[in-house]
Amino acid sequence: MRIHDVRVHPSADALPREEQLAWAIAEVASEQLTPTDAVTDMVINRIIDNAAVATASLTRGPTLASRDQALAHPVSRGGAGASVFGVDPGPAGAPDGSGRTSPEWAAWANGVAVRELDYHDTFLAAEYSHPGDNIPPILAVAQHAGRSGAELLRGIVTGYEIQVDLVRAISLHAHKIDHVAHLGPSAAAGIGTLLGLDTATIFQAIGQALHTTTATRQSRKGEISTWKAHAPAFAGKMAVEAVDRAMRGQTSPTPIYEGEDGVIAWLLDGPDAAYRVPLPERGEARLGVLDTYTKEHSAEYQAQAWIDLARKLGREHPELRDPASVTRAVLHTSHHTHYVIGSGANDPQKYDPTASRETLDHSIPYIFTVALQDGAWHHVDSYAPERAGRPDTVELWRTVTTAEDAEWTRRYHSTDPAEKAFGGRVEIELASGERIVDEIAVADAHPLGARPFARVDYVAKFRTLADGVLTDAEAERFLDTAQRLPELTAAELFGLTVVADVPTRTTRGIF
Repeated sequence: MRIHDVRVHPSADALPREEQLAWAIAEVASEQLTPTDAVTDMVINRIIDNAAVATASLTRGPTLASRDQALAHPVSRGGAGASVFGVDPGPAGAPDGSGRTSPEWAAWANGVAVRELDYHDTFLAAEYSHPGDNIPPILAVAQHAGRSGAELLRGIVTGYEIQVDLVRAISLHAHKIDHVAHLGPSAAAGIGTLLGLDTATIFQAIGQALHTTTATRQSRKGEISTWKAHAPAFAGKMAVEAVDRAMRGQTSPTPIYEGEDGVIAWLLDGPDAAYRVPLPERGEARLGVLDTYTKEHSAEYQAQAWIDLARKLGREHPELRDPASVTRAVLHTSHHTHYVIGSGANDPQKYDPTASRETLDHSIPYIFTVALQDGAWHHVDSYAPERAGRPDTVELWRTVTTAEDAEWTRRYHSTDPAEKAFGGRVEIELASGERIVDEIAVADAHPLGARPFARVDYVAKFRTLADGVLTDAEAERFLDTAQRLPELTAAELFGLTVVADVPTRTTRGIF
């Protein structure tokens, strides 16, 4: 890797494009490299993972609304259109009303379906991210533009690489900027690789994508709304449109990162900021996707390890499931976990049994309590209103708090994979006076966890979430198609969706 030093420059410096971060990213994206076998296998895993969680969300409100919006738009005249999760894409050239739509709207609908349950892959460093959010916009453009599976693979590899590299170096949440501000540039870069665009064009697309996708973190604060699922989909949609404009010769604000009125100067660390962004050298394999990890449980990633620990504690100490036995439970954890999904957020909604699913998904006190009592975690049942409102659960839930621990914060930010951790230590005081202490560093499904996810686990997750939604034949058809990714023809890329008996045109708006 090479380090790209980034700082704010006054306009008088006339910083050359070749010295700007957006140009350095574009150089990575404009190089066409064959992915390694390990990278190829992991991309296939993530396509399967995305489809699994999208399938499970096909009848949820945000997915219904975004799908209706997408299908209200016809296929644009410039290509074959793109598929929408749940709907048969039909043959090329099908009349309006078919299952195809314009690629930016497919990116929108599919991005919402993938994110709705907050159940796909993650990468956490200086910032946090769900790199699988890159797949919907890149796939949509690949289908529309008639690209092959091999070209799609290269585009996805770039999307992952750029997002991981930005996340390693630049914190957005420290300044209350939503993490999708790294997704707009990464998706634009991935689309640039997919289409074989030159560095100058990708550079302009990256600038536009970043400029249009910076927003505050209020979408993940307090009473969390349905926009949480829409935010990354919006970034993907903006990336598609930014690339389209750049291909037509339109330019973007420059320097987008380093300018004196740019993103760093006014949204991030300010005019004296300095960042060191790692990017692959020319010819160097893009391995970023291998550093990412998926979720075994449908919850915020920092909750994954805590769910595993809570299940273990419930089995070993059944008395912990009874609120009468517990005086208090403190989860000693990282700064990020404490302040984002823990009691350090100071959000009363995190203890509200009538809170939305999106809010409960970001409440580690709730998640730890239910996993402790149930010994399991289910993407629907664990969030059901009747489950959240159970009196013994509410009583136990309110004994659970979090506390920042400097060592767990240090491990959270460590660059050493062997010590990087997303869990913590729990200290439980019982009414009997007994004290139970245990800890966990990473989730069981993490590459360094007790049961690292492999292809068989991704396939099992897909089949579990597809059960009762897809026919067995449709599930197996999709799995066969996805696992042949590098060999797929342009026509076969339309097989990278799932078809189910789902309602459409059930919501009404302007379109």
